[in-house]
Amino acid sequence: MRKIAIIPARGGSKRIPRKNIKDFLGKPIIAYSIEASIKSGLFDEIMVSTDDKEIAEIANKYGAKIPFMRSNKNANDFASTEEVIFEVLEEYKICGSEYYYLCCIYPTAPFVTAKKLKDSFKLMLDKNAEGIIPVVKFSYPIQRAFRINSKNNLEYIWPENIDKRSQDLETSYHDAGQFYWSNVKSFYKNKNLVTDNTMPFVLTEMEVQDIDTEEDWRLAEIKFKRLCV
Repeated sequence: MRKIAIIPARGGSKRIPRKNIKDFLGKPIIAYSIEASIKSGLFDEIMVSTDDKEIAEIANKYGAKIPFMRSNKNANDFASTEEVIFEVLEEYKICGSEYYYLCCIYPTAPFVTAKKLKDSFKLMLDKNAEGIIPVVKFSYPIQRAFRINSKNNLEYIWPENIDKRSQDLETSYHDAGQFYWSNVKSFYKNKNLVTDNTMPFVLTEMEVQDIDTEEDWRLAEIKFKRLCV
């Protein structure tokens, strides 16, 4: 059961410049994803897909492989994670290497640990799932969500839920934005990381932080410090 870890890290981040190699509590943030992958002992190959030479050099320093650079086609703002994964798998095929499982690990996911990778992979095997995605519960029922209308007034998106108790509303989850396990055969068949047989790996809010702004970055550092105490 050959397994590959794919860490997609293009160089053109805009909201946080050089985000994928920005210092996070003493080392480039991408190092955390690489080190967790190595420490897990799960993978036959740990690679970084990038179009950026500096990212490639740093990734290599921390133990990842960069056997080829990402194509220009998949180095823009519009390339999907699935398109990047497909390119990687096809390039490895050309080199004579094929894998049974893949794990796509984001480069700005310092909360990923070797234990989480091992536990989630075990869950996938035990449940015979096609994939695993870490998720976190929405902190407030999304059924009570507002939108701002054309008059700049608030209105309920689902007004039928106004009088319902919070505890009677279905619990909703969102992607934690950390990693994705997938059976490679299933990935080729569905062209998607989410299938009818994808299972959740539930995390707490303390273990999750989307990092798109400088404020997000500071919050992630605060959470990380708390978790490591």
